[in-house]
Amino acid sequence: MSMNFTSLLKNIILEASRYEVLANKYLKPPKVSQPGMGKPKGKMPFETFVAIVAADPTSKVPEGMDVSTITPKDMQSERVKIGKYVQWLLKNYDTPKLEPNHPLNIVDPQSGQYKAALKQFQDLFMEDLYKVTTNLQKYERFKNRLPQEARDINKLSIDTLQDQVKDFSLEKTKATKEEKKEASTTYAHPGADIVYRGNDWTVAKISDTGKLGKDAACFYGGSHSEGRRGETTWCTSSPGLSWFERYINKGPLYVVIPNKPTTFKSYGKEIGDVSGLPANRYQFHFPDNQFMDADDRQIDLVDFLNTNEEGLKQFFKPEFMKGLAGEKGSKVSVSYPRDSASKFITLYGFDEFFETLPESLERFEFTKESGSQIDLNVPNTIGRFKNLKSLKLANCVASLPEAVCQLPKLRFLALPNNPNLQKLPECLKDMPSLMVINVTGHPNPSSIIPQELIDRSERDESFHIFE
Repeated sequence: MSMNFTSLLKNIILEASRYEVLANKYLKPPKVSQPGMGKPKGKMPFETFVAIVAADPTSKVPEGMDVSTITPKDMQSERVKIGKYVQWLLKNYDTPKLEPNHPLNIVDPQSGQYKAALKQFQDLFMEDLYKVTTNLQKYERFKNRLPQEARDINKLSIDTLQDQVKDFSLEKTKATKEEKKEASTTYAHPGADIVYRGNDWTVAKISDTGKLGKDAACFYGGSHSEGRRGETTWCTSSPGLSWFERYINKGPLYVVIPNKPTTFKSYGKEIGDVSGLPANRYQFHFPDNQFMDADDRQIDLVDFLNTNEEGLKQFFKPEFMKGLAGEKGSKVSVSYPRDSASKFITLYGFDEFFETLPESLERFEFTKESGSQIDLNVPNTIGRFKNLKSLKLANCVASLPEAVCQLPKLRFLALPNNPNLQKLPECLKDMPSLMVINVTGHPNPSSIIPQELIDRSERDESFHIFE
C-alpha cells in the first residue's frame, strides 16, 4: 500500500487532560472576586480533591505512594490516573442531589445558613467517603445485574447508589446456577463486564483479579473442557491451575463472542455443552500479544478485525494505544509489518500511529521488510521532534522534507535501501549537529545528494556521507 502523511499531529487527548479540566473547575479560584469577600478560593482544597480521586476504585495510584503526598505534578504526569467515577464524586460533593426538604434545597445559597449546611454536608461526605468507595466497587462488579435505568452512574446520587448495591456482597466468589444460566444467553457473568455489544459480536472484559474473576474466566472458557463438547482449551479457564492469575495480573482478558452461534471448526459444534455459549469464540490478552481461538490457536488479529464489524475494530483501538504507550519512550522502533506497532498501523493507518509519538522522542527507526509495500512521504511536521538525535528510515521512504533541518539535535540520518527516495534537502548542510548521512543501497546516490552536502563532507572532517 502507498501511504501519504497528511493531517498529522492533531491534539492528543491524554488522561492528564482530565486533571486539567477538573482542576480548572474545582481547584482554581474564580477570575472575578466579589467585593469584601477576601482572596477568592476554589471550590475545594487540593487535599480534598486528592482524597476524592483516591476514593474512586478505578483510579490508579502507584503502589506504595502515600495519598497525602500526591502533588499536582503527579496528576499532570499521569503518575496518578483519574478514575471514571471521579467527576461523579466531585459533582456530588459540590452540587449534590438531595431530598426536597434538605436544608441545602430550602435556604438562600448566599446566606450564612446555607454555607453552614453545606459545610456540614461536605464534612459528612468526606467522613463517609470510604463507604462510597465500597459501594462503587459493588457497582463496578454488579452493574450488569442492576435495572437498566440504574446502569448510568450519572442518574444516581450517593444515597440511590447505596440503595441499588446494598444487597450485593464483595465476598462472593462464584456465580449461582441461575446467574450462569442467564449468562449463557446474555453473556453477562459476575466478575466480568459486558463492554461492547454490536450487531454481530459481544465482548466481555474480565479485570477482576480475585476468585470471582477466575470464576468468570472458567465460565467463558467452559472450564477447560474438551473441544468436542463445544468448549475451549484456554489455560485460563482451568479451575485447578494458576494460569488465570499469571495473565490477569498483567492486564484484562477479553472474550469475544458471536451473537449468533457459528459452527466450531474442529468438532462441528455450535453451542458449548458446559457454558451454553457459542462454541466459536475468542480470547484476547493484549499485554502478551495473544489472540486465541477456541482451540487456543493464535489468529490473524488484523484480518479478524478488518473482516468483521467496524465497531469491534474501533472498540479495541484504545487497547492498541496502550500497547504503543507502553513501548514508547525516548526511542521508538518499528519493524514493519511484524511487530505490534505494525498491527496498529495496518489497522488504523500511519497517521494515527505517528500522532502518538511524543515530542520528547530522541530516536526513531522504521524498517520495512523486503516484500512489503509502503512508501512514506515524510511530512513537514517532523520538525516538532526537537530532541531527535537519530532518524532511521529503511526501505520505506520516498521523500524527506526540508523541515527535517529544523531538528537541532539530529546527529545521524540513516536512509538505507530506499530506491524511491527522490532528493535530500540542501539545508542539511547547515545542521551543526549532523555528523552522518547514510544512503547506502540507493541505485543512483549521486542523483539524490546535493553538491552542497558533498562540499561540506570534503571540508568538515566530522561530517560523513555513506553511499
